[in-house]
Amino acid sequence: MLPNPAQQPVPIWLKRTLALAGLYNLFWGAWVVLFPASLFAIMDLPQPTYPAIWQCVGMIVGVYGIGYLIAARDPITHWPIILVGLLGKILGPIGFVYAALITKELPVEFIWTIIPNDLVWWVPFTMLLVLSAKYHQGVNLTGDTAMTFQDAIQSHHDQHGTSLADLSDQSPVMLVFLRHLGCTFCMETLQDLKTQREQIQSDGIKPVLVHMSEDGDAQNQFAKYTLDDLSRISDPDQDLYRAFELKRGSLWQLFGPRVWFQGIRAMFRGNTVGKLQGDGFQMPGVFIMHKGKIVQSFKHAAAGDRPEYTCMSGECKLPSAT
Repeated sequence: MLPNPAQQPVPIWLKRTLALAGLYNLFWGAWVVLFPASLFAIMDLPQPTYPAIWQCVGMIVGVYGIGYLIAARDPITHWPIILVGLLGKILGPIGFVYAALITKELPVEFIWTIIPNDLVWWVPFTMLLVLSAKYHQGVNLTGDTAMTFQDAIQSHHDQHGTSLADLSDQSPVMLVFLRHLGCTFCMETLQDLKTQREQIQSDGIKPVLVHMSEDGDAQNQFAKYTLDDLSRISDPDQDLYRAFELKRGSLWQLFGPRVWFQGIRAMFRGNTVGKLQGDGFQMPGVFIMHKGKIVQSFKHAAAGDRPEYTCMSGECKLPSAT
């Protein structure tokens, strides 16, 4: 089982280094804001004509420090803060080289601010981003063994206590894996199921919803689409998602141009954006199972893909339903 981000084995020295970066930024930013002329005096440089601009630089650096302190508590979750910080620490030295060596508009003495402000943080920030990328690609950083397919369908139960394996023994089931409940596309999926469930069930297929939230939250959400009577399985650790080989999406699958058009379509159908409830990187999918085996599957290539549920159920309907 892949643990949640806060439980990932990020080396303690990396967390402490990130916290140190936060404290350093706060100190350096406060120093520049309160004493804007002091750094120039130390380097024996002319005082700036507009010290307020230099103080703004100090303010920005200090604000970054607050972000690093927040990210130090859970670097895997707060990777965007680290990414933005690393980009600044890379682009800053590039700008310095251009201004100091090419245009000669900046004194070379400023190298003594570039080293402690930027260069020394490249390695730890990069290491943290690599760990975060591995986690969001589904790599188990702890070495724990993931559940087998059979273990997963035996150990996960619906709200009535019936295992997924038993549900599929009773009749074919259409297993609909949802993205997080606040996702526009999750709402569109529920909207589609509301209109198609009668045809799906008439084909002898039982819809089952798999989600990453607490059961109570899911019940309230499904009730809005009159789907709260369907079997639903809470899988916050995403064991079932991994057992069915549903991966976390790439940036292209989650935010690419195709997804933007799909999002506009979903919103025009009345589906809004809600609170993130679960793993925002998790991709959805649809499977038809019978007797513990997958009969048919649909894995989304983009987050907003809309499978034809009735076509899937029609191809797998029970003989008695014909």
